Amino acid sequence: MTLWNDGSDSTASVSPDITDETNALPAKYFTDPAVHEMEKEKVFSRYWVYAGHANAIREPGEYFTRTIGGKQIIVVRDHDGEVRAFYNVCAHRGSKMVEDTPMTEPGNASSIRCPYHLWTYDLDGDLRSTPKSFEEAGMNPDLEDDDVRELDREANGLNEVELDTIGPLLFVNFDADPMSLEEQAGELKDELESFPLERYEHARRYVSEVECNWKTFSGNYSECDHCQANHQDWIKGISLKESELEVDDYYWVLHYTHDEGVEADESLIEGEARFYYFWPNFTLNMYGNADGYGTYIIDPIDEGRFQLIADYYFESPELTEEEERFVQLSRKLQEEDFELVERQYEGMRTGALAQGQLGPNEHTVHRLHRLAQEAYNA
Repeated sequence: MTLWNDGSDSTASVSPDITDETNALPAKYFTDPAVHEMEKEKVFSRYWVYAGHANAIREPGEYFTRTIGGKQIIVVRDHDGEVRAFYNVCAHRGSKMVEDTPMTEPGNASSIRCPYHLWTYDLDGDLRSTPKSFEEAGMNPDLEDDDVRELDREANGLNEVELDTIGPLLFVNFDADPMSLEEQAGELKDELESFPLERYEHARRYVSEVECNWKTFSGNYSECDHCQANHQDWIKGISLKESELEVDDYYWVLHYTHDEGVEADESLIEGEARFYYFWPNFTLNMYGNADGYGTYIIDPIDEGRFQLIADYYFESPELTEEEERFVQLSRKLQEEDFELVERQYEGMRTGALAQGQLGPNEHTVHRLHRLAQEAYNA
């Protein structure tokens, strides 16, 4: 049942069953700045969150940065070829060390050096060296050089962040004792790793700032009841009646049947588009009519804005004309969605709606709302 704002706090928690009346997340969880601050810890610091693609840093010393829930990390391939993640924070006095470095323009360094006082770290995070000023007390008249204690290289190393993978996809978790990525991903991990995702090269990136709450866009992405009225070019080759929405604990899959699939022998999926949503804010799209895939990062900026980072992967970074047209069609679909979700959020911000309701084919949205409620109550 829809609940209008009558001046009282007349909302209920998201119901376990989508057929129950209180089946949607109350509107305040989309518009309240305090909720955005809470989500930094209760959502983006406790679940596995997508950090980037391993193909971006193939060689030892290559790195990129990523900011998640206000925490910036360095994702780097160490000298043994392993990918690791560290807070972009010096162990000395907490300075940010490396400049913002997107995955699409990775840096390269033999070590990580803080520019403030030149503390230098190996790529495994251990402290490699400090300047002489940290070994001698020449400017301190109350201390002899022999009294300066030697720094423990390992104990004063960088603060490492848990990192795990699904194929070439890199995920991080800031929790002190997180559930395993395998537990959170469930069968999604095996399914995605059955595809040769690592063979595909990064070809395009689009970054868009959208004026709505991140969960508003996530809900829109997770259902297609709006497609018939708003995505005419997209649905031309789709048989919606033969499509289905599959829901698991922390992910859901939108299966869309194409009238015609790709003919390439090494296509990821022929004839079926699969849109995977992995809680909290990562998606992977396999299109069924193109030999490639796309990823979305739905990054909150504040309660009323998010950044969509859309990356496309094909067999070659040099796209054919057909692949370029396909990417532009996908981009058009995003822009149509931006208009829809901004309009929805404009209505939610009026404060008129206290709690909405979901339709029978919005069970994926219901799962999104349930996961958010569970995180808030944890």
